Amino acid sequence: MIDRATVDRIYAAANIVDIIGDYVTLKKKGVNYQACCPFHNEKTPSFVVSPSKGVYKCFGCGKGGNAVTFIMEHESISYPEALKVVAKRYGIEVEEREQTEEDVRRNNNRESMFALNGWAAEYFSKYLLNNAEGKTVGLSYFAQKRGFTDATIRKFGLGFCSAAGDAMSQAALAAGYKEEFLLSTGLTLKRESDGRMYDRFRDRVMFPVHNISGRVVAFGGRTLRTDGKVAKYQNSPESEIYSKTRELYGLYFAKKAIQQQGFAIMVEGYTDVISMHQAGVENVVASSGTSLTIDQIRLLNRFTRNITVIYDGDSAGVKATMRGIDMILKEGMNVRVVSLPVEHDPDSFARAHTAEQVRDYIARTEEDFLSFKAKMLMREAGNDPIRRSEIVGDMVNSIVQIPDSIQRSIYIKECARTMDVDENVLIAEVARKRAVQTGDKQTEEFIRRQQAQLQREERPEVDLSRTATAGSGVDTLEYELVKYLLTAGHKCYEVMEARQAVQINVAEEILRSIEADNISFLNPIYNQILQTYREQWHRLGVGVEVPAEYFVNHPDPEVCNMSVDIMTSDDNYVASGIWQQKDVHVESEEEILAVGVPKAIMLYRSKLVERMINTELERLRSGELTEEEEAECSMLITRLNQVKNTLSKESDRLIL
Repeated sequence: MIDRATVDRIYAAANIVDIIGDYVTLKKKGVNYQACCPFHNEKTPSFVVSPSKGVYKCFGCGKGGNAVTFIMEHESISYPEALKVVAKRYGIEVEEREQTEEDVRRNNNRESMFALNGWAAEYFSKYLLNNAEGKTVGLSYFAQKRGFTDATIRKFGLGFCSAAGDAMSQAALAAGYKEEFLLSTGLTLKRESDGRMYDRFRDRVMFPVHNISGRVVAFGGRTLRTDGKVAKYQNSPESEIYSKTRELYGLYFAKKAIQQQGFAIMVEGYTDVISMHQAGVENVVASSGTSLTIDQIRLLNRFTRNITVIYDGDSAGVKATMRGIDMILKEGMNVRVVSLPVEHDPDSFARAHTAEQVRDYIARTEEDFLSFKAKMLMREAGNDPIRRSEIVGDMVNSIVQIPDSIQRSIYIKECARTMDVDENVLIAEVARKRAVQTGDKQTEEFIRRQQAQLQREERPEVDLSRTATAGSGVDTLEYELVKYLLTAGHKCYEVMEARQAVQINVAEEILRSIEADNISFLNPIYNQILQTYREQWHRLGVGVEVPAEYFVNHPDPEVCNMSVDIMTSDDNYVASGIWQQKDVHVESEEEILAVGVPKAIMLYRSKLVERMINTELERLRSGELTEEEEAECSMLITRLNQVKNTLSKESDRLIL
């Protein structure tokens, strides 16, 4: 386990904007940053990062936390592993105590597979650079045939797997890696006939596939044989840590450039990406030879909404590009297309030109998807009127995918002009197909958001808490009390006692009432927040604000996430100055606290008493008590009912 001092150093060093900025494109908005949420699919940004608080919060899906819990959530790793990722970024050395049996048990298979893949990538790289076979076969291919420099080879971790059948597998076993993980990662295969292991990628040059945070999740191996008896490429199989539909080759190396340039270039293969990077054009990714998928598009959407697709000049490349375009459009992204000269693919084009020449060619020749698609299809149709009508239908299918109504309208006009079709006909056809295919959920969502915004603008009061009502449950009221502590515990409100104004501290009132009744919250997360607050409040003293870091950097990620949720739950609701201009009274925070805090305390105590009464009634009805126990139980119920009546009268007075 990592000691607390090291954990504190990690949190102190962590810059949440920098860390989250590695995964999504953040745009400054006031004192905070905004982006589309990486945890759910959305078109309108609702993901907010607060550098001053050191937290993030999505107001769409509800996820929130700090820099470490973001890494946990995004990478699906444990809390200690997330701490190590952040520590490594800032050069903080992490020393751990000896792991217990429980700690060892918690080390899951994913981490073992990641570790093995990392070792294998290093093994292949060293074999390429240091072994005679690797140099003769692999390095000569990369350096001479592909023209990759030493720096490029090292940057992308290129390697070579020996032609010896099981050399890598035996080396892995000798290094202490288990057979089960060699098989589950797909690095090793096992013969059914004799049970012997052999290397999946034997006699191939190796391309490690990195995930968005730079961890090796898979490999692609290319054979250099030309006899056609073996597949040209061999790829890692789907595994616990790898899904080919969710990874984009080169994104780890391209994400910064994509953010800086404002768009991504999509190519097809490994060498296309590497050659473009070496030429100095780094905002390039590939779908790794597979058809483009929705998950890959959404992954790219975290960094940019603009994609330029460079396709190979063959007919298969054109058709694959056409299929991908509709999916990109459906995700609300902007797509342009570049056609390379017929003798080139992105790899050869990048090797034959400088970065400036590549960028200039893209800028000069890229065209809107509509123009590209119309030109390609019309070339095939010629003067055939039936085929031309089919093309119009094909164009309409693409326009239907666009979620933005203004963009759709622009493309309809352009399509009508290009295809010489009545614009009204296209409008009607697009509307019909959207109704059938999508139900136009985007429009419904837009209307819902507009109505919600209007309601907020018309609201004459600021609601600083989820209003407690007599019907509120225990869990809701515990949330309410914790929220008062975290957001207003250091503040005071005024009450009248014996015709004199008395200042009441929020935290003191809540903690006094809870301690007087010897109460622990039933919800374990709320109870941890309560205990942490109580400890710091007693240490700091009445009226001193307990720093948020004790909660948002809490070692229990659930406490952290809940604290962030509580502290940010009202960030979107701010009183409008229009009410003051119209002489409409808006309650001050102190007025709200003066009503809300006593009411929440009273209702919570009343609910606890009610639970105790129900528990005793169940005991009484069970028929398992002795006569003496039944008498004691009845007396207790009577006393609890008296307390309940007293609390109810007090609650009614406060609510009224």
